[in-house]
Amino acid sequence: MKERFLMAGSTALHIADSGKGDKCVVLLHGYLESLYVWDDFVPLLTPHMRVITVDIPGHGISEVKGEVHTMEYIADVLCGMLDALGIEKVTMVGHSMGGYVSLAFCSKYAQRLDGLVLLSSSPFPDTELKQENRRREIALVKAGKKDVLARVAPEAGFAEQNRRRLHSYIEDLVEQVHITEDDGIVALLNGMIQRVDQNQMLSECGVRQLFILGKHDNYIPVEAAEEFIKLNPQAEVAWLENSGHMGFIEEPEACAEALKSFVLN
Repeated sequence: MKERFLMAGSTALHIADSGKGDKCVVLLHGYLESLYVWDDFVPLLTPHMRVITVDIPGHGISEVKGEVHTMEYIADVLCGMLDALGIEKVTMVGHSMGGYVSLAFCSKYAQRLDGLVLLSSSPFPDTELKQENRRREIALVKAGKKDVLARVAPEAGFAEQNRRRLHSYIEDLVEQVHITEDDGIVALLNGMIQRVDQNQMLSECGVRQLFILGKHDNYIPVEAAEEFIKLNPQAEVAWLENSGHMGFIEEPEACAEALKSFVLN
């Protein structure tokens, strides 16, 4: 993977690109992550397809632009990235918050997609309770207390039975929280609060869809996932039997197989 910066519209974007393959996938990380979260997963895909990973603006070392990064703004940035790279169509794979971005991209630029993959993500908007929790996180970050997020969020992403085995990954994610710019965290939290329900868009867009979900996800319980699966019979579904919210780390081979089957067939 070759790392580089490019201008996507007016936003400086940090990406990594394998550069080879007839089919192309864009991997979008989740909240409090960066493109490096994919490092061990990417080699499972690159023999079969071109892979691009991105620091979503506000995270990693991509640019922070203002106090609110809506999912639609990030979708526009990604469209600018594809234009800059001369890529017509991709399969967009969004993990958690990255899934919210991919949904916004599909809503605006469905013609640029070969497929859409929600990886431990949901087309539902935030509930009022979730919005309130995000506002509390904003207050913590503005008060200089993001270490509270670092103590809780990374570990909660993993199924309890996987935490000891994958402790080094959790430590890396804790470090990622500490080095993520406060302004970027706030901008993305503000953007996630503003998300809209995307179920109708999914049912009408005509883009191929795959949901990859973990059976032990603390953020998207099975019952919640089954609710949006029922609303989207057009989507393929792959369950990771031994994963929480971080299936591409907890069960990388199974996750990669589901993705390869979808992209290449």
